[in-house]
Amino acid sequence: MDLNQQRGLLPKSALRARALVRSGDDAALHRRVFLFFTALLLLAVMLGSQAAQARSAPDSFADLAEKLSPAVVNISTTQTVSGGDGEVPMPQFPPGSPFEEFFKDFLERQGRGNAEPRKVTSLGSGFIIDASGVIVTNNHVIQGAEEITVTLSDGTQLPAELRGHDEKTDVAVLTVKPSKPLPYVNFGDSDAIRVGDWVMAIGNPFGLGGSVTAGIVSARNRDINAGPYDDFIQTDAAINRGNSGGPLFNMDGEVIGINTAIYSPSGGSVGIGFSVPSALAKQVVAQLREFGETRRGWLGVRIQTVTDEIAESLNLDKARGALVVGVDEKGPAADGGIEVGDVILGFDGKDVPDMRSLPRVVAETKIGAKVDVDIWRDGKQQTVEIQVGQMDETAVAAAAEGSDKGSSSPAKAQVVLGMSLAPLGDAQRERFSLPDDVNGVVVVDVEGDSQAAEKGMRPGDVIVEVAQSKVETPAEVSDKIKAEKADGKKSVLFLVSREGDLSFVALRVDK
Repeated sequence: MDLNQQRGLLPKSALRARALVRSGDDAALHRRVFLFFTALLLLAVMLGSQAAQARSAPDSFADLAEKLSPAVVNISTTQTVSGGDGEVPMPQFPPGSPFEEFFKDFLERQGRGNAEPRKVTSLGSGFIIDASGVIVTNNHVIQGAEEITVTLSDGTQLPAELRGHDEKTDVAVLTVKPSKPLPYVNFGDSDAIRVGDWVMAIGNPFGLGGSVTAGIVSARNRDINAGPYDDFIQTDAAINRGNSGGPLFNMDGEVIGINTAIYSPSGGSVGIGFSVPSALAKQVVAQLREFGETRRGWLGVRIQTVTDEIAESLNLDKARGALVVGVDEKGPAADGGIEVGDVILGFDGKDVPDMRSLPRVVAETKIGAKVDVDIWRDGKQQTVEIQVGQMDETAVAAAAEGSDKGSSSPAKAQVVLGMSLAPLGDAQRERFSLPDDVNGVVVVDVEGDSQAAEKGMRPGDVIVEVAQSKVETPAEVSDKIKAEKADGKKSVLFLVSREGDLSFVALRVDK
């Protein structure tokens, strides 16, 4: 084989290297080879880092399950309920068991029995977070319980005491007195979890005992209308009755959620389960351990969602923040100068992207802290300072105090945007059972095919403000709408009182 043939079989880099050898430039060759392999090494490190971040499915969950299962416990509760006439005590089976439904149907058909009080047992799950015997579970697992028993993974049964519970997040803390330190698990960072990440659930489904299931995070920040702080992790890891209160683990063996609810027409898993994220649960658990109750920050406002039309009527660039529809006159917001109609855009340096975000960020703020609140008012952003108060979990907001009564004589209704409006006099108050402390213009009729009807306006509603200006007559309503249209507004914001509650409604005026 001649030299030209050899060159045809060698890569260019090799030809260059050989040429360097022939020329006697060994130092240059060594330098080039060193740089080449250094580049390969750096590329391998980068690819390995990316692979670590996008972790592939494990070959097995066995090692993780074996390590974590001893810290997961079964929880059984007992309470006494009074039997009704003709009621027969039903044998107790794990919730969701087919025997439960069979005996229920059978006994209902019998129509006989006694009215003696009976013991009812329920089952759930929990997990140990401290070797001394501190256990976390769901509030609904132990709610109303007279006796709580914790069964450890080795079969040991211990009586448990309720340290504290929180209905709003469905979290409860129990304590037991073990004879030796218990295995425990730690909370992880649920904010770091991503949709598609692998997770593992351990619990006590249908009273069968410790069971392990695995899946992925299928969604985050879910609102299932379970409470004011809904921010659930959604997973397709099988969660069934009895799994409530059990942990949801990441692949590092950290608890990133408390399994709480499922969506299921049948009562069994259909691949949609919800967990309270650890970012929310950790603070609640810490407060329950320390105080036996939650101590949340309080702002003293009632809020509603900012829609696209409301944002346009307020000259806000897009729908965001939380619209203030009520201010407690004795609350921190009132002291700080927050008013009805303000849109809260930021709280203590944190953005408020929507209405749901505000209650949580306020609740997590230290009580007594002075924080800046960014608000949208009069077409521009402003900042006010408020001192966070402590929420009274049992407090009921007082009704706003009114002022003057309307005219006592009936007046002719005026039609505005499909609504028949009238001054709020004694006759209208009596007709619609309106209290004396509500003032404005009353809606006496709504055209069925009107935009107002589509937005839910109905007879008896009281228009308190139009475009954030108080109104007392239909003429003032009409004039304000005309002025807003003249300014180029496509929508006008109405503050409406209905049965004591205030809300904002945006009606388009460009049609």
